[in-house]
Amino acid sequence: MKKLVTIVVLVLVGCYLYAQKKKEPVRPVVARPAGLSDSALLDLVQRQTFRYFWDFAHPVSGLARERSNVAFDYGAEVVTTGGTGFGIMSIVVATERNWIGRDTAVKHLLKMVRFLAKSDRYHGVFPHWLNGATGRTIPFSSKDDGGDLVETSFLFQGLLTARQYFNGGNQQEQELRNRITWLWNDVEWNWHTRGGLNLLYWHWSPNNGWAMDFDLRGWNEALITYVLAASSPNHSIPASVYHKCWANSNHFRNEREYYGIPLKLGFDYGGPLFFTHYSFLGLDPRGLKDRYANYWELNRNHTLINREHCIRNPKGYKGYGEQCWGLTASDSYVGYAAHSPTEDLGVISPTAALSAFPYTPEYSMQALKHFYFDLGDKIWGEYGFVDAFSESRNWYAQSHLAIDQGPIIVMIENYRSGLLWKLFMSIPEIQGGLRKLGFTSPYFPG
Repeated sequence: MKKLVTIVVLVLVGCYLYAQKKKEPVRPVVARPAGLSDSALLDLVQRQTFRYFWDFAHPVSGLARERSNVAFDYGAEVVTTGGTGFGIMSIVVATERNWIGRDTAVKHLLKMVRFLAKSDRYHGVFPHWLNGATGRTIPFSSKDDGGDLVETSFLFQGLLTARQYFNGGNQQEQELRNRITWLWNDVEWNWHTRGGLNLLYWHWSPNNGWAMDFDLRGWNEALITYVLAASSPNHSIPASVYHKCWANSNHFRNEREYYGIPLKLGFDYGGPLFFTHYSFLGLDPRGLKDRYANYWELNRNHTLINREHCIRNPKGYKGYGEQCWGLTASDSYVGYAAHSPTEDLGVISPTAALSAFPYTPEYSMQALKHFYFDLGDKIWGEYGFVDAFSESRNWYAQSHLAIDQGPIIVMIENYRSGLLWKLFMSIPEIQGGLRKLGFTSPYFPG
């Protein structure tokens, strides 16, 4: 009997490991050139990471897949609208740096926007996930099966940037711009005020209505949502929604110091670092101010607090230090988690420090060199760095996520050339929306 139990246990363990292996394929070994200059290393990281959005794009739609591994029962067809917006911005970078031809980029983007035009939308708002082959909604949760305003804003941050960049007079680029404009004009941002309330809601579903009941308050990743909603040519929101909803929260104003570094807005210790990335792929924080904050100072200080926490390392995690820092939402050994100084599981997410290049270039370069030269055999792969790792747990993700890979490419480019910032901030509708909300910026002085 004891022998039989042992065999059954071994079979069950084998089945479990096989299932895990199918979900989490072994990361292929990828060569890492040595002796690279800082500039060459940035080139390599951007270009390798771009492969996620180009080589691994969904074959039918061209949209960005949610993640590189089939996990959490998502299935192989799941594409992400927000991550696609980040991917579109990476295509602009790739075109500018001649990794792909301009005509090739336009052809790919046309495939994407033609697909989007036929996909599920809810008052012009896209869902969080789509089926990349059919364009039908894949529910993000049981009640989240309709429009997702925040993911839609990430998508249009990318689409409008592409519209600004591909300004040629040929038929293909004209069609691309026109199709983006048609999609942009269709988004009913004001629908998400629930009939004119001074509130802006994240979700609406034809099946569940406003049941998610999540209004966009406080400091998080959704500043871009308010900017786009105010900038809409046909369905804009009034400035009162920004001031009475977004800025009216118990986690909006902070006005405290952490590790001796002041933090104007947000959660204690700032929260996960993606707050300083997602909205600012297009929004240039340099000199961007309103009545609430100087957004360059806010984002830089948030980053410095995050790094200082990793240096002081109050929980004593292995590997943390001046060269190994960066806490943000990512995969972890317990599943997806919003890592931050107040939720520190000992997991470093490379996107955190690398997407912070504009704010902390010297410190981000230290982290990049450590990730690449010291840890690369464990975390470097065909699509750049893996999503996260924990040296304390001897755990190294095999996965890549669109929403983490995209900011690496875009924010490194903004550090190097300001390309995406210059494009997005030059859009007339965006300048109008920012003015409407009370922002000032060097792009529209006075």
